[in-house]
Amino acid sequence: MTAQTATETAATRSTGGRVRRGRRWIERWDPEDEAFWRESGERIARRNLVLSVLTEHIGFSVWSLWSVMVLFMGPEYGIDPAGKFFLVAVPTAVGAVLRVPYTFAVARFGGRNWTVFSALLLVVPAVAAAIVMEPGTPYGVFLAVAALAGVGGGNFASSMTNINAFFPLRRKGWALGLNAGGGNLGVPVVQLLGLLVIGTAGAARPRLVLAVYLPLIVLAAVLAALFMDNLGPVANDAGAAVAAARDRHTWVMALLYVGTFGSFIGYSFAFGLVLQSQFARTPLQAASLTFLGPLLGSLARPAGGWLADRYGGARITLGGFVAMGLATGAVLAASAAHSLSLFLAGFTALFLLTGLGNGATYKMIPGIFLARAVHRGLAGEAAAAEGRRLSGAAMGLIGAVGALGGLGINLAFREAFAATGSGAGAFAAFLVFYVVCGVVTWAVYVRRPERGTAVEEPDGARRTVYADV
Repeated sequence: MTAQTATETAATRSTGGRVRRGRRWIERWDPEDEAFWRESGERIARRNLVLSVLTEHIGFSVWSLWSVMVLFMGPEYGIDPAGKFFLVAVPTAVGAVLRVPYTFAVARFGGRNWTVFSALLLVVPAVAAAIVMEPGTPYGVFLAVAALAGVGGGNFASSMTNINAFFPLRRKGWALGLNAGGGNLGVPVVQLLGLLVIGTAGAARPRLVLAVYLPLIVLAAVLAALFMDNLGPVANDAGAAVAAARDRHTWVMALLYVGTFGSFIGYSFAFGLVLQSQFARTPLQAASLTFLGPLLGSLARPAGGWLADRYGGARITLGGFVAMGLATGAVLAASAAHSLSLFLAGFTALFLLTGLGNGATYKMIPGIFLARAVHRGLAGEAAAAEGRRLSGAAMGLIGAVGALGGLGINLAFREAFAATGSGAGAFAAFLVFYVVCGVVTWAVYVRRPERGTAVEEPDGARRTVYADV
């Protein structure tokens, strides 16, 4: 046992915890206890957050891998733009479906254990892509291998559920925003790597991208195995999943998350293809532009969580949808005028705003369920525990539905380009959807907010539970 582990184990025991199943299991975890948080909790939570960001980051890179691989697919591959849009849509759909079981895997196997396994699983789609990436491969084989990359999308759900349990409610916006934003950065990073390969080795060397990621996947799994922790109190609770599914707020938030995260991941996968198909950009020209939007969106997500902690997630989310509508209007105008500069400005603004919205909406989830627990008459730690229980289950469902928004975006682009050769029809549909999301946010969470009040429960230490969406 290392000195650091021994110190943390002693700190855990000093606050009443015990390690029953091995040194990487923590049997007592109460982040709302301010004394516990100061003495040992914050240090342990931050370490797990850093490693969670790393593994989720690589997961996002693998999930978005085919948004890069299609840039290497020249005319010799025999795949038209509609076929390429469908190819990048497949891992989006698979990742969305996998988010539900990945959410509950944390409670079943432990956050650290599942992180190790899910990281190693990323080797499969990376190796498979390296095998099939050459002209002459049947389109059906490409679809099957692209589907394997969906496991990278599942990683987000387990990572967010795990980190949600580590942090107190007053820090969740920042922690979840940083975790998700660091993970989202996997999208522009793999796109930058694709740009580097195309710019130096040419568009015939896609396997170089995969050669970089294979050792990184193994490294992330090893670090997670050595330094992450499992939380014993996070017990598998099928009742929480049922209760979350029956709560209308789960589905309202899922709709809003379609608008924020669904837009982010859908645009990230489709941006390069839109530039190639609508503005006749070469693979190198497209790759040199596609990374900027996902990069800004990823960096904005922690800022969205921080702003939500400070001003309320509902207000920031509503402002985000209003601004997304304006940016989409600019993109539509650029499409009509065939203005690449205006199109890039509007699309980049969309990415930035989806990132802010992502952080704000995820901050809302634990606050909503804590507020509802308070309204049902619970108080103190009982309210906090019920809020964590239901919000953790709801995150899996919300994340899965939100990711399906990315599938919808790619399918909308596919149909628009197949029908008219332009993405304008798809953007018009997106604009209408953002208006709907803004109205729902205002009606449900801004006009009549679902929020509790601060609760203090003295029991030797001072505890404060914040419920503000």
